[in-house]
Amino acid sequence: MSELKMKSPAGMASPAASPGSPRLRYILADFCASRSAVLGLAMLLGMVLLAIAAPLVSPQNPYDLDQLNILDGRLPPGSESMTGGVYWLGTDVQGRDMWSGILYGLRISLLVGLSSALIACTAGMVVGLIAGYCGGRIDAMIMRLVDLQLSFPSILIALMLLAVTGRGVDKIILALVIVQWAYYARTVRASTLAERKKEYVAAANCLYLPQWRVLFLHILPNCMPSLIVVLTVQVANAITLEATLSFLGVGLPITEPSLGLLIANGFNYIISGRYWISLFPGIALLLLIVSINLVGDQLRDTLNPRLSK
Repeated sequence: MSELKMKSPAGMASPAASPGSPRLRYILADFCASRSAVLGLAMLLGMVLLAIAAPLVSPQNPYDLDQLNILDGRLPPGSESMTGGVYWLGTDVQGRDMWSGILYGLRISLLVGLSSALIACTAGMVVGLIAGYCGGRIDAMIMRLVDLQLSFPSILIALMLLAVTGRGVDKIILALVIVQWAYYARTVRASTLAERKKEYVAAANCLYLPQWRVLFLHILPNCMPSLIVVLTVQVANAITLEATLSFLGVGLPITEPSLGLLIANGFNYIISGRYWISLFPGIALLLLIVSINLVGDQLRDTLNPRLSK
């Protein structure tokens, strides 16, 4: 009787979803055993909290014109403002406090990176499940479309899309979704091809369960480990790509600045010695990407031990 329960569709899906399962406890213990992963997670959570609390912890709203003073422009770190405050990280050309600009820039970068990655993950997940489970001509057509998109550089596709749609947060999120969905589709399709041949899928079909239930309640939970790894990697890639596009002047407008746009604002002043305008946003972007990659690398090793050293 216990053997039949283990082979049933519900039995196969429940261990992966149970919060008290030994598998989940093993993942948490293995993750916490890595100092670099814990450090990366602490850095990431700290930056996320600072971004969320930006209106509360930043000295000013750097994009409220009433709070800016042009006489405070390009002040070095530690300088006093005209109103008596201190700019610990200096100011940019318009007199914006760099610390405040970084906090507000983190909000935009995280919003764009997380939103585009989650939407692309959802779309690619559905397409990959359908392609891997149906097979045949449907699989061939979808994978040829995926191969066609992956044959072009991501930044080139994003540049072409933004040239047509224009600048803005919603526009760049749409461009990044179109760029990223193929990575998720290929990953989920590969996992689905392996899962559909297992006994629990055959048992579900023998019970005449609806196909959508077999796909999303039984096959998908077993595809989640590889999907989570790809998601963490693509969040970092989305933030990097958005920063590159904003640095080139085709991403976000000046009224909705990200870390990439803050770096671009001070690029022309590096030669004159005003390094802080680009340096501090660059350090913030570096720490954000490194923290995400540290977490993603440990998740990869934990969820797929064959890839660990």
